[in-house]
Amino acid sequence: TSALGPASAAGVTMAQGGGQLLPLELIDKCIGSKIWIIMKGDKEIVGTLRGFDDYVNMVLDGVTEYEITSEGRRAYHLDQILLNGNNVAIMIPGGDPKYT
Repeated sequence: TSALGPASAAGVTMAQGGGQLLPLELIDKCIGSKIWIIMKGDKEIVGTLRGFDDYVNMVLDGVTEYEITSEGRRAYHLDQILLNGNNVAIMIPGGDPKYT
């Protein structure tokens, strides 16, 4: 289960209000908002979601990419990226890793 309730083949049951919210509908609600994306491997990306397609390829603005290396964490700042959805592990709407 998730914070939204138990997952089903048809979608995710919402904790409030009863109805269902499909994964792509949740992502659509995040357009224009900050999103934290944890990639497979050692990268995390934070940026403003501008758009996406059915494969969850995303266009992000104001991006900070965090890479974890044996030497520590490195941050890269980019104006805009097209992110391939194949390597996305977790998406956290409104999230921020708050690295210090």
